[in-house]
Amino acid sequence: MKINLIKIVFITIAIIIISGCSSKTVEEQEYNKPAVYWYNKMIKQISNYQYDSADETFLSLESEHRRSPLLPTAIMIIATAHMENEEYEMANYYYDEYLKRYSSKQNVDYVRYLKIKANFLAFKSQYRDQELLSKTLNDVSDFIGEYKNSKYIYLAKDIESRLLMAQATLDNEIAELYGRLEKTEAQKIYESKAKKSWMDINSIKKVEVPFYRYIFE
Repeated sequence: MKINLIKIVFITIAIIIISGCSSKTVEEQEYNKPAVYWYNKMIKQISNYQYDSADETFLSLESEHRRSPLLPTAIMIIATAHMENEEYEMANYYYDEYLKRYSSKQNVDYVRYLKIKANFLAFKSQYRDQELLSKTLNDVSDFIGEYKNSKYIYLAKDIESRLLMAQATLDNEIAELYGRLEKTEAQKIYESKAKKSWMDINSIKKVEVPFYRYIFE
């Protein structure tokens, strides 16, 4: 009885292993499909929040159908999906790919605005993300200078205002630190920088930081 039970267990394990290998083989052999097949599969994976799988499926679409008219739309869909999932670096990767390969005069401002938006949403802490803050401010400034008539100009200016307030708050915090250290020259420099970013520093409402984060800011 005990021997039969052991046999059953081993046979069951063997079946599971063989089934797993065979299904994996089928999965690995999935290639040479129509563009619409990969496109629909990617959409389904995104709807099921399977973003890594969607990236792989997009790669299959791109590899097998480099001239497919579905590719531009597919890039924008997967980029937007990553942004909504707060994966801003991946979103920007796809937006960059779109700009390099498919952008036109009609939509280049829209895609560049989306890149700015992704960086803005990625901005979590004015005290730790200073490089991102500076880069995004430069990108917004370039956008405003190049696309004065864009319908996204006011959205870009709103982001710019919020980032300038963050920059002013940061510079003011540094000025106060130098003041406590009695380094008056450095204090004046950063007070001046804060006013250049936002004249009325007192009008900026300070962001309330939880105590457990405050010590790391």
